[in-house]
Amino acid sequence: MTRAPTCRFCSAPLTHTFVDLGDQPLANSYLTAAELAAGTERRYPLHARVCDRCFLVQVDDPVSAEEIFDGGYAYFSSYSPSWVAHAKAYAEAMTRRLGLGDSSLVVEVASNDGYLLQHFAQAGVPVLGIEPTANTAQAAVERGVPTEVAFFNAATGQALAQRGVQADLMAANNVLAHVPDIGDFAAGFRHVLKPQGVLTFEFPHLLNLIEQVQFDTIYHEHFSYLSLTSVEQVLAANGLRPFDVELLSTHGGSLRLFCAHQASNHVETQALRDLRAREAAAGLGRIETYGGFAPKVEAVRDGFLAFLARAKGEGARVAAYGAAAKGNTFLNYCGVGAHDIVSAFDANPHKQDHFLPGSHIPIQAPAQVEVVRPDYVLILPWNLKDEIIDQLAYVRDWGGRFVTAAPNVKVWP
Repeated sequence: MTRAPTCRFCSAPLTHTFVDLGDQPLANSYLTAAELAAGTERRYPLHARVCDRCFLVQVDDPVSAEEIFDGGYAYFSSYSPSWVAHAKAYAEAMTRRLGLGDSSLVVEVASNDGYLLQHFAQAGVPVLGIEPTANTAQAAVERGVPTEVAFFNAATGQALAQRGVQADLMAANNVLAHVPDIGDFAAGFRHVLKPQGVLTFEFPHLLNLIEQVQFDTIYHEHFSYLSLTSVEQVLAANGLRPFDVELLSTHGGSLRLFCAHQASNHVETQALRDLRAREAAAGLGRIETYGGFAPKVEAVRDGFLAFLARAKGEGARVAAYGAAAKGNTFLNYCGVGAHDIVSAFDANPHKQDHFLPGSHIPIQAPAQVEVVRPDYVLILPWNLKDEIIDQLAYVRDWGGRFVTAAPNVKVWP
């Protein structure tokens, strides 16, 4: 008998499936023409489970974090103007809130290409980035953001502290879900954060994932899917606690959690208490809440395949915009390929002239949209829908329309 995997945080046996999305390639492993011709692309099980002890939703990890993140990582944050604007607003707000200046230090974990820290640096606030992918870290350094190439964990935190690195503010945006050992990762912060320092996490909210059927945000590099219910337990085990929260619209609905040392003077806000009560009312602390998700996912898939069949019947051409990881999960779960979607367009030159993993749809620069002239543009990064529709407004000149697929298919004029 195959032994059940265990929870990556509390080690309880994982006996409850959240959703099984089948075997899929790594969502950010875009293929060159030579790699496509070689036919050596690998697939791994993408099976999300939920722990009935701590309620951490998590995927099995048949592939190592090093294989996912080392070397040439294709996601550069700065290619999304709305995300850079989000980062700038955060930097300005935190500088005001904490009174940051030239004697302060801001440390960002998973700092990517410096898209966030550049705003603090431009305001004269000293910064340090910690980033595991060498190519994005190099882009940050070229932007003037000091960056160290390392995976952050307890050992990294201790090493930084021994060098005298002590932060007034630590940011860890959209990374808590990306670490296989979430407890060891959280343990690093208590070494680097000053006694009254502030740590902020941003992560997509599990409650939105469930309510809006955002199953395409599940992929191998997202090891965990997070709620306040589960994250509070991880923090408490590592000497930390949340004290405030903001609800964000990013990534389909995220939390910005403000955290500190257990013994700090930061006072818990009503906003945090309200969120705790909302999650309890939604049943995130009851295992039966998680059992009805898979049928909703199947319904989204079936609705999209029906749309494709109708489009084909009309002789319409469907293209995709945004070679996003979430789109790759979606397309591969639906079994969609280049015979269904003629092209994908993306502004990131690191993805152009490659092929989407699994579906093998060719990726072109956005300028090619006017050459291909699709009848429908499927927006894969649906969280950027409004931005993309504005950018591609000219599609309407030839009668083209936009499509999103979840929680149900919607055609936008």
